[in-house]
This record gives sequence, C-alpha cells and structure tokens, in this order.
Amino acid sequence: MQPGYPGQDPYGQQPNQDPTAQPHDPYAQPPQAPQYGQQPTSGQPYGQPTSGQPYGQDPYAQQQPYGAAPQYPAAGYPTGPGQGQGQNNTMGLVGMIVGIASIVLGLCCPLLGVPAGIVGIVLGVMGQKKVQAGEASNPGQAKAALICGGVGVVVGIISAIAGAAINMGNFGS
Repeated sequence: MQPGYPGQDPYGQQPNQDPTAQPHDPYAQPPQAPQYGQQPTSGQPYGQPTSGQPYGQDPYAQQQPYGAAPQYPAAGYPTGPGQGQGQNNTMGLVGMIVGIASIVLGLCCPLLGVPAGIVGIVLGVMGQKKVQAGEASNPGQAKAALICGGVGVVVGIISAIAGAAINMGNFGS
C-alpha cells in the first residue's frame, strides 16, 4: 500500500477499523442532533435512565423527604436534670474527696486535717440523706466520705498530740 491513496493515512498506517461498523464516508453530512424540544431517538428524554428510576435513588431504599436527618432509636438514658430520676451525687463525691484529703493532711499538718475531716463527715451525712430521699444513687461514696472524714479527724488529733509531746520534750533542753 502506498501513501496518497484514499482511506490511507499519510504515514502508511492503517487506522483501527471495526469490521462490523458501517463504512464512513468522509464527504457525507454529519448526523444531526435532535432539535430543541424533540425527543432523542431512544425514546427517553435526555438525562433519564432507561431503568425507570431517577438517578441516585436506590429502588429498594425507603424514601425520606429531601434534607431529612436519619432517624435512630432513642437511647434509654435520661437527657437532663428535669427528666428521669434527676440524680444529684455531688455531696457524696465531694465528701469522699475531702475525706481522703483529710487523712493525708492529718499526717502532715493536723491544723488542716482536722477541719477537712469534719467537712468530709458533714458532706457524707448530707450525701446519705440524699440517697435515702432518692435524690442520689451513690451510697458507697457517702459512706466512704463518713469513714475517711472520721479517720482524717482521728489521725489529725493523734498527729497534733504527738507533735505537741515531741515539742514539749524539746522545751526542757
């Protein structure tokens, strides 16, 4: 095959041709697109799939309104202090923390350990009253506040007496 013959490319290569395709006439008019308002030849309007479902929709999914948030089952927890049981566990928790601190303070500085132990005892009693009234659900923390506060007071008093006895012996020397 020589270059220059019709149907040949100038570089001597044959273009890939589909044997089932109709021959293309380079001098024929190009196929015309449908005019505005006319239906395409497939019978479907432009942009419509042939399956019958609009684009982007699953035919098996339940339909929700556009922009609606998905619905989830509600959890079994109260949502705020006005709903549900309205527990207030602050007294027992703070009493337990102060009671534990009173033990440490009673060992190193009894002047702070004894009052901290008394505060822990008072908060523990108030926490137990809230538990009995059904306003709190932490009886263990309230009991721990009472016990630790009492131990803190006792340790603070013993530490104060021991410190005074040691210092009394130093005054005579």
